[in-house]
Amino acid sequence: MNVNGRHYRTIWLNENGWAVDIIDQTKFPHVFETVTLRTAEDAAVAIKDMLVRGAPLIGVTAAYGMALAMRQDASDQALRQAYELLVATRPTAINLKWALDEMTRVLKPLPPSSRAAAAYARAAGIADEDVAINQAIGRNGLEIIAGIAAQKEPGAVINILTHCNAGWLATVDWGTATAPIYTAHDKGLPIHVWVDETRPRNQGASLTAWELLHHGVPHTVIPDNTGGHLMQHGLVDMAIVGTDRTTAQGDVCNKIGTYLKALAAHDNGVPFYVALPSPTIDFQVVDGVKEIPIEQRSGHEVSHMTGRTGDGRIETVEIVPKGSKVANYAFDVTPAKYVTGLITERGVIAANREAIATAFPERI
Repeated sequence: MNVNGRHYRTIWLNENGWAVDIIDQTKFPHVFETVTLRTAEDAAVAIKDMLVRGAPLIGVTAAYGMALAMRQDASDQALRQAYELLVATRPTAINLKWALDEMTRVLKPLPPSSRAAAAYARAAGIADEDVAINQAIGRNGLEIIAGIAAQKEPGAVINILTHCNAGWLATVDWGTATAPIYTAHDKGLPIHVWVDETRPRNQGASLTAWELLHHGVPHTVIPDNTGGHLMQHGLVDMAIVGTDRTTAQGDVCNKIGTYLKALAAHDNGVPFYVALPSPTIDFQVVDGVKEIPIEQRSGHEVSHMTGRTGDGRIETVEIVPKGSKVANYAFDVTPAKYVTGLITERGVIAANREAIATAFPERI
């Protein structure tokens, strides 16, 4: 996607040909800054501290982390250590483990002398595959948006609500939930996006809004608790969210607050879609509420906020009383019964075991 007229992916090889450059997403929306990863440890820190975030991008970063490790030491022991280091960084998003398992599958049979080159090649392949998946999600989601547009008065705005950031900053390019939005906007459909701020890290306000602004998509940032009110008053035509892990039966784990939006959508007859890249499917898990580990992050993310002051300084301030306990559950699970459909690279499918298994038999 474009940043000030220049095309960027979220991760790319440094000009030296072996280090890996990323966009530091902790600095958004006020500062655009890149960081160079030179070791697997650098990649692990980038994932854990959320310089990169979003299930697809986490997976690609982990893959490149393995490549960086193999460049330093391609022994069997180093391969195991790199895997263990990276897989422990974030517990919820399944793409992380999927990418590391894929890298191990490719690298383990090879002699150490061949592993570094193969690791860089496979990591690049995973990145390119992610872009292709997201472009296909965009095409398939466009059909839904066009169908809604056809039911409205000619030229009437299609209002889409999204949550967190499932945009190109969460992937390598295009995004998952945003891919249909960008595709529809680029086709000339009159799109407007309601952007949940997504406390506590504000990925909607600081990332999704930033993306949409740079792409020229009309949007409005709203507090997280506003979506239900908008739906009650007919101001939301559809919701599209992303997913960090989707179970065999179609339960969707996504950023905390997604479940509440799904409930409001269900109560008001608003279609609730999930953009589902196939690497986020976990056929080893059936009941998402009971089985998916929910990451609990530092309370500092809730008790403090960072922003720009009136005189241009970037400051972090405390917003809760000292001594108050703070809980920070990073994700929740939306049961499949509340999901209208899954927008995948292979079409829009029902959120149930049969449909998912039929569409992606190789993932079983």
